[in-house]
Amino acid sequence: MMRPNYYADVPLTRDDSLRRDKDELARLRADPSSRVLALWRDKHQVVGDDHPTPVWHSGNAAQELLSDCANWILLGVRDGNAHFAVDVSHLTAPSDHTLFAKHDRFVDLRSVGPLLTRDDSSVMAFARAVAFWNRRNLFCGACGHPTEHAEAGHVRKCTYSECGMDHFPRTDPAVIVLVVHDNDCLLGRQKVWPKGMRSTLAGFLEPGESLEETVIRELQEEAGVKLSATPIYQHSQPWPFPSSLMVGFYARAASKTLTVNTDELETADWFSREQLRNSPEDETFRLPRRDSIARRLIDDWLYNSAVA
Repeated sequence: MMRPNYYADVPLTRDDSLRRDKDELARLRADPSSRVLALWRDKHQVVGDDHPTPVWHSGNAAQELLSDCANWILLGVRDGNAHFAVDVSHLTAPSDHTLFAKHDRFVDLRSVGPLLTRDDSSVMAFARAVAFWNRRNLFCGACGHPTEHAEAGHVRKCTYSECGMDHFPRTDPAVIVLVVHDNDCLLGRQKVWPKGMRSTLAGFLEPGESLEETVIRELQEEAGVKLSATPIYQHSQPWPFPSSLMVGFYARAASKTLTVNTDELETADWFSREQLRNSPEDETFRLPRRDSIARRLIDDWLYNSAVA
């Protein structure tokens, strides 16, 4: 079985029927064995530096969070215990709440992702994505009236009786592609990235496109690359920054001819396996972060475990 990417494979049972069971949800919210993960403005409460772990609240603390905050989300169930997330972004600072006075360190998931266990990182990514979506959809996109929390945080319902539209979390699919030619691969760079960083090419789907069509279009638009064969799907990764699904491909270029679109990329070039294996990982040259699907695509190709 293929190993999952970072932020995938959430170790919780997602139960759609439970999300709609108001009586059972009320019982679980009052159950002292339920666990609660707190988020503040897309950041997570963690402890530890070298080996950070998320802070899970239980008992009286969990019940206080779940009763005080309207923005609670049922993440799922594990070992018979319900796991919730609560968004406390209404606080000016986390330390304003007595529960966070001793541990008020809230960090961006991207700053600690590679240091977390895979289970912790996937649950935190899931919580971040749904909390972000709830906070950005307080009003109905059809009529403009307020929406309200429904189905344990996985639906927002318009409160206007003549509309009543249900809104669901959205995920924006994007392709991400390692292009190869003989013993070389194509990496690009955007100006906004950390100094020295190169990565695979990527882009969002447009309406009416298949994933393969998006690969072909994006490579042509960004680097003038023409392919010699149909792109080959590899694996995917939820990327909750804020709400993408990265769909990974390998593609073979017909030639090494490039026409770089400088509105999209600062530069793009071909690199050999030897060059990448000897990457200095500094401001002169570095590969993508280790928790990204871009790095997985590159590493798999480097060590010959890719299907290309």
